Amino acid sequence: MSSDSSAKIETVLQEERVFNPSDETINRASIKGFAQYQKMVNSAKSDPQKFWGEAALEGLHWFKPFNTVLDWTDPPFARWFDGGKTNVSYNCLDRHVKQGKGEKIAIIWEGEPGEVRKITYKQLLEQVCRTANALKEIGIKKGDLVALYMPMVPEAAVAMLACARIGAPHSVVFGGFSSEALRDRINDGQAKAIITADGGFRKDKIISLKNAVDSALSGNSCPSVESVLVVKRTSESISFSPGRDYWWHELVPAQSIDCPAEEMDSEDRLFVLYTSGSTGKPKGVVHTTAGYNLWAHMTFQWIFDVREEEIYWCTADVGWITGHSYIVYGPLSNGSTTVMYEGVPRPSNPGAFWDLIERHKINIFYTAPTAIRAFMKSGRDIPDKYNLKSLRLLGTVGEPINPEAWIWYRDVIGGNSCPIVDTWWQTETGGVMISPLPGAIPTKPGSATLPLPGIEAEIVNAEGKSVDVNQGGYLVIKHPWPGMMRTVHGNPQRFRESYWEYLPPINGSLVYFAGDGARRDKDGYFWIMGRVDDVINVSGHRLGTMEIESALVSHNSVAEAAVVGKPDDIKGEAIVAFVTLESGANHNEKLLTDLKVHVSTEIGAIARPDEIRFTNSLPKTRSGKIMRRLLRALAAGEEVKGDTSTLEDRNVLDELRK
Repeated sequence: MSSDSSAKIETVLQEERVFNPSDETINRASIKGFAQYQKMVNSAKSDPQKFWGEAALEGLHWFKPFNTVLDWTDPPFARWFDGGKTNVSYNCLDRHVKQGKGEKIAIIWEGEPGEVRKITYKQLLEQVCRTANALKEIGIKKGDLVALYMPMVPEAAVAMLACARIGAPHSVVFGGFSSEALRDRINDGQAKAIITADGGFRKDKIISLKNAVDSALSGNSCPSVESVLVVKRTSESISFSPGRDYWWHELVPAQSIDCPAEEMDSEDRLFVLYTSGSTGKPKGVVHTTAGYNLWAHMTFQWIFDVREEEIYWCTADVGWITGHSYIVYGPLSNGSTTVMYEGVPRPSNPGAFWDLIERHKINIFYTAPTAIRAFMKSGRDIPDKYNLKSLRLLGTVGEPINPEAWIWYRDVIGGNSCPIVDTWWQTETGGVMISPLPGAIPTKPGSATLPLPGIEAEIVNAEGKSVDVNQGGYLVIKHPWPGMMRTVHGNPQRFRESYWEYLPPINGSLVYFAGDGARRDKDGYFWIMGRVDDVINVSGHRLGTMEIESALVSHNSVAEAAVVGKPDDIKGEAIVAFVTLESGANHNEKLLTDLKVHVSTEIGAIARPDEIRFTNSLPKTRSGKIMRRLLRALAAGEEVKGDTSTLEDRNVLDELRK
């Protein structure tokens, strides 16, 4: 954002609908009503040491209590719960088994070809202990980094928990990444071992994983790697390197089920997870043991409000932070039943998600706006074939959701009765930061609503001054929180510069800059506008791309839209919209004109797109985010540069170039 980024966003998408929590939702919620939420907010603000200290003692098991809650003497390098000893694997497994929950289902897994496995907490503990002992046998010690390059199989969660059990930080690399991207991450983290599979299933195809590992390791290009542990998933032919490669099914079952959890210092590393850089080298985000565990535990509890008998499903992959926090660590730390699904909706099975919900009677469903918009494009005929009455709560994650997609999600999937938690957070924050609490906060379609207790969020201009109502600015967090990243692996200076020194201090204190632009309405609700480079300056007026996209998607012919700016000699930037249409809609001059008029009506003439390009699909990362920087390059007629390793379908780029 340039120095004039605090300039008022002249026009605001009109969204006046408000949905209050139902009496039933309030009565069953653990946080009942806005007054209780506000009381928690005030408590965290007035005495954060007491608030977080009590939460940590109540929420986690400790081998040894901590001495201090927060040490912030060397900002931005926080130390939480110093002196304490705990273990994330113990918190996710042992304590539940010891409390008599051993026979409760921990993980319901379904493979893309249709297999189903249900694993109890006792069984999961035994598998984790065997795997932890296998890791020790191949030379992994406390402090050694282990890379995971896995399909969505239970062994992925088992491997994460096994690493945590023996104090070996893990670095999960999404199974869709190339061998080059894998190599970069292995070398940056100096991983000592890799856990992978022969392959995995995705969209009715086999994705080869072990071959990609072999390619990454070829020519001694990853000298730190000593061992590779391989799960047999697809039974495809692979090569094996004697002395380096081990079959999971031969090594793990032979191990003892006795493996005491390592007593870890609160600030010991739990994992390193790489964010894909739009330019430059991906950043290794470091999360540590106690603070991350507490934040994943508490936010899962607050936001999803899961009851003992309920079944929860997050559709992410464990290769992303959402999978870490809200498939594995958050649900299991709370003793919940979490669903893992290897597949995705695809032409051969467009109702895959709804079929899973019906058969497993899933109660809480957490997915990405990108998926919801894809479902909208296919129409409601598909979900209407399934019984979705088990659903009680819906959630969204990954990017801002358009109001029309929010309403469709609520009406069609939620039967017009499920509350929606629209969550804002990042890899760097460890867990959700801004979100409705289902029994406490009225919701508005498209708004993440209010910060969670203990999170002091603000919107400021380039000078660090708070902006007025409905003015766009930088979204910042003013105080530390337990789940915050501790550093960029191997590059503390990059951590300081990227996140804490981008904006001037506020009242003498460093503030965390999230990289997102946002505005706040008259009720104090936060509206995320997207990354700061997704704000367009048209003739001095700063326009949030998210709001223009929302206006386009509210037209009944539009399924999805991505808006970018391109250089313009007169206006500074011109608005270019890439639009995919609903099935049955035809692009023609009349629709082109209609869409431009529609945006002018919804927002104002200043937001009218200069150019609309119709496309069958948009370039997205494998986690479902639209890669707008690629669209910016295409709109400007420039060569696409930078990291494209996260791009799901390279054919989309070729089509757009044509």
